[in-house]
Amino acid sequence: MVAHVGTVAFLGLEARAVEVQVQIAGSSWGFNVVGLPDKAVKESRDRVVATLNAIGLSLPPRRITVNLSPADLPKEGSHYDLPIALGLLGAMGMIDAETLSGYIAIGELGLDGRLAPVPGVLLAAIHASSAELGLICPASQGGEAAWAGEIEVVAAPDLLSLLNHLKGTQLLPAPVRSIGEVVIRGPDLAEIKGQETAKRALEIAAAGGHNLLMSGPPGSGKSLLAAALPGILPPLTPAEALEVSMVASMAGELEGGRLVRTRPYRSPHHSASMPALVGGGARARPGEVSLAHLGVLFLDELPEFPRGVLDSLRQPLETGQVSVARAAAHVTYPARVQLIAAMNPCRCGYLGDAAMACSRAPKCAVDYQARVSGPLLDRIDLHVDVAAVSAADLSLPPPAETSLQVGARVAAARAIQTARYAGTKVRSNAEADGKLLETVATPDAAGSKLLTQATQAMRLSARGYHRVLRVARTLADLAGVEHVGRIHIAEALSYRRLAPVN
Repeated sequence: MVAHVGTVAFLGLEARAVEVQVQIAGSSWGFNVVGLPDKAVKESRDRVVATLNAIGLSLPPRRITVNLSPADLPKEGSHYDLPIALGLLGAMGMIDAETLSGYIAIGELGLDGRLAPVPGVLLAAIHASSAELGLICPASQGGEAAWAGEIEVVAAPDLLSLLNHLKGTQLLPAPVRSIGEVVIRGPDLAEIKGQETAKRALEIAAAGGHNLLMSGPPGSGKSLLAAALPGILPPLTPAEALEVSMVASMAGELEGGRLVRTRPYRSPHHSASMPALVGGGARARPGEVSLAHLGVLFLDELPEFPRGVLDSLRQPLETGQVSVARAAAHVTYPARVQLIAAMNPCRCGYLGDAAMACSRAPKCAVDYQARVSGPLLDRIDLHVDVAAVSAADLSLPPPAETSLQVGARVAAARAIQTARYAGTKVRSNAEADGKLLETVATPDAAGSKLLTQATQAMRLSARGYHRVLRVARTLADLAGVEHVGRIHIAEALSYRRLAPVN
């Protein structure tokens, strides 16, 4: 007899159908798993045997063969434990085969029979919903799976209770959709004294989803400003929360099976490798740029990152997605992030300070800043110098404007953009392409003249030209005006980095 149980294999954010076929035949005992299993899948044999012994069942003294079909698709992860165990119980006649055919199963088994959480339950639930099947998963992730739609979700704490449920002797309660709380981390803007220009740039970045680079000496507050950005960003919409949660589910980072409601804020160390930042590794896992999808990716000490690692961000920043190609897999992850970067002007950090600058200036500054490529800098909309905070600034009373007040202006500007781009895939001004900008961000005559002159004088690329228009459109939205004027173009140009002179 051959028992069949449905499960999934993950390829990026895609869940592909896998059929677990279990056969008990022959006279000599054996337990083989075939179908391109990795080491974790091969070890399922020992976990399944221990689990069945824990619930008082013993395997028949015959040869057991588990085939994971299709056989040419690599199988990775411990979530195959549960479907293998269910297939084995089905082959032993403990569970009705027709009952098993109506579900997709996913879960890791403990040696005592408990079901442990695994990555990708939300993706598996969405796949089950599209196939009009139910889902069997660990109890701790039932709230996560319930968001996939009107499907039957069986969330079991252990294999014995699941077996009783499938037999109808003791039914498990249906899981309730679980969603996390909105948690605003970081300082309030009212706690940051001085740096009014940088605060203005931070507000513009939040309002339009623009990338921002802050350059200044150590201790000027660059990291503090970046940490304050999540406090002025608008909350995730339901659709955005589902997108972010799918990536977090694939990475196994959903806490308690609850959907994410807070925008991601990722701050990797400058020693991060390329696979860690953009994704990859043996299993082509999502990197920091994907884990920060629809949120903030903060890169402190930007020139200290390896240049090749930084240049790997150029495609994701432009397209909003990252493609990871490996010999065994080719996957695509979403990567629509808001890049916030901070750097010192030179290695010692005190360029321009006659009392503290090193004797190698300005050559040391040129060498240090050259670690960041021009094409990457061209993809950053806002460049702002953050000066050192003086003693006079520190003695001033706290600023009157709080993150709540700035966040209200940001939310109003984002609402304008949501209405403007309704019916398209564009969420904010930073995502608008050149053709769309010609419709929504065409400046008036004075603004067009200024932009044309500045394009030649500042040697702006076509990308830089469009990024000026995006920022100007955001400035007009913050001001609550429909048309882009000369004043908006002028302020947008003030945040552009000057091209080097040969």
